[in-house]
Amino acid sequence: MSDTQNKYMNPYLAGVLLGLIIMASFIITGQGTGASGAFKDIIAAGVVKFAPAFAESSAFFGKYAGAEHSPLKAWLVFEIIGVIAGAIISGALAGRLNLKVEHSPKITSKTRIVMAIIGGIFFGIGSQLGRGCTSGAGLSGMAVMSVSGFLVVGVIFGVGYSLAWAFKKYWV
Repeated sequence: MSDTQNKYMNPYLAGVLLGLIIMASFIITGQGTGASGAFKDIIAAGVVKFAPAFAESSAFFGKYAGAEHSPLKAWLVFEIIGVIAGAIISGALAGRLNLKVEHSPKITSKTRIVMAIIGGIFFGIGSQLGRGCTSGAGLSGMAVMSVSGFLVVGVIFGVGYSLAWAFKKYWV
């Protein structure tokens, strides 16, 4: 086994720890985990700050424009800041903290970045249409035994598995 393989956590242990984190999130904050909602709040804060007239006239951004608190004071925004800080600390402690683009030898770094941006756009659109992302709708939904949480995870894995053969050249 190489040194690189030893630096990653056992995936089964990581899954158990993720479950415990979701449970702690519900106990401590009364809310589950999520990610896409934080980016929605950050974009809303930007629109309210830099285009207030548009925000007030918009059906979507209007609720943020008239809110008593900034959209940046949301639980998910603080959670994402913590996730980023935790990732940096974890990477530094494991000696993996460096900037690089990991990709298949079959493609260039530019192709990998373009595909990641396209994937991120689809992820953002999908999470808004589905009213949640993998962690919010899926993991937190399953944690409270919601049928929709189990359906979301089933659909995510089903679609991912069925499309993997077409896109695997961008990863391996």
